[in-house]
Amino acid sequence: MSIYLYNSLHHRLEEFKPLKKNKVGIYTCGPTVYNFAHIGNLRTYVFEDLLKRILHFNGYKIKHVMNITDVGHLTDDADSGEDKIEKGSSREGKTAWEVADFYTKAFRQDLENLNIEPPTIYCRATDHIREQIRLIKKLQKRGYTYATSDGIYFDTSKLKDYGKLANLQNQELRGGARVQVGDKKNITDFALWKFSPKLQKRQMEWDSPWGVGFPGWHIECSAMATKYLGQPFDIHCGGIDHIPVHHTNEIAQSEAAYDTPLANYWLHGEFLIIAGDKMAKSGDNFITLKTLLDQNFSALAYRYLLLQTNYRKQLNFSYEALQAAQNGLKNLYKEISALRQRLPKFDTKNPTQMEAKNTALKNFQEKINDDLDIPGALAYLHQLLSNKDTIDFETVIKFDEIFGLKLKENATLDTEKSQTEEVIPDHIERIIIMRDAVRSQKDWAKSDQLRKQLEDLGYKVEDGKDGTKVTKI
Repeated sequence: MSIYLYNSLHHRLEEFKPLKKNKVGIYTCGPTVYNFAHIGNLRTYVFEDLLKRILHFNGYKIKHVMNITDVGHLTDDADSGEDKIEKGSSREGKTAWEVADFYTKAFRQDLENLNIEPPTIYCRATDHIREQIRLIKKLQKRGYTYATSDGIYFDTSKLKDYGKLANLQNQELRGGARVQVGDKKNITDFALWKFSPKLQKRQMEWDSPWGVGFPGWHIECSAMATKYLGQPFDIHCGGIDHIPVHHTNEIAQSEAAYDTPLANYWLHGEFLIIAGDKMAKSGDNFITLKTLLDQNFSALAYRYLLLQTNYRKQLNFSYEALQAAQNGLKNLYKEISALRQRLPKFDTKNPTQMEAKNTALKNFQEKINDDLDIPGALAYLHQLLSNKDTIDFETVIKFDEIFGLKLKENATLDTEKSQTEEVIPDHIERIIIMRDAVRSQKDWAKSDQLRKQLEDLGYKVEDGKDGTKVTKI
């Protein structure tokens, strides 16, 4: 069955065709480890996890490479300001290496909590200085570089199609509007190698043919992606904020060096919005996963919230929406537990059951293969659960290979607990799930209608910090 992905490079939906049969190479931009990842960052990693799960579901073997930026990411896009790792070192009174190590471990713990499958290869920028220098030398030999007072820069005027990912060719760029030109030749030129400041000893610096210094942010991804995946490779992913600068510059330097595309498909996840603005580490809306855990939200509840909006659409975050998602996930666990208890074991020799199972899997696969339509796939699951004769427990667990909500484990736990708890009938569970869904969308009028419906059916509804509690009156 074909997979269709929205390719940011061509600004359209395209059928996915890998370079090698049944194999996919993916590079995803990892964290700059000077602080905790915020939940907006983590939305991107969940989207990339869903992409990998869908490719696995379709029978592909995946080689996934993710960088760890532990040097070279400066505090603005003009290649000026302080290195973020060195800045973190000053802030915390630790060495730059200790800061990078601490936040790398914190990031990997976040991925584990969110049930995100780890990459095949983690690669640190500081472990690949030699590869980055080699790539810069190649660009220099081909005439794409020049020296300034503070580093070696890439001359973007040498590329006719520079900025094609971000459509920069059709934008008027002015010095000072977004970045300062300084002694660069062109406003879009970017640093490949930065010289260490005079009379100042950096913690992270290396010898190079151009003097002591450190690599620019963009060069690391090109060097490491090509080392582990070759060029071109299949898919490059990241947040939408990487399009105008980071990914644009990756494409420029990689294509200038090798005369081939860096990657054939570029996928980008949209922003998480809070209080009308994108979440950012520099702002007041910086929320970490630990923040949510400390407030008794589960990491999988946050994952469930993310699954309800397509990766290419902005998502408005609120604690009310997260609480509704947590309630909805708890109710989903209960409904699947009930499904497991009430149905006999699936019979592979029963043609009716087999037909229902195969139809369900085919319909589900069509949805997930349509540019990661996870919201549609979730809606389809709820549709099947509303009719107990159309789905079996094992099919639900097969669906969860994509969702990653640990439905089997939590259904088992819920089954054990349900022996001493009041059993809520199926039709009541469906109303509860529907109400949780409309509450996550802040449709309070519909929520009140469903509350009234539950009360008319003889059930008391209590919305609290720990979720929605429904009891028989």
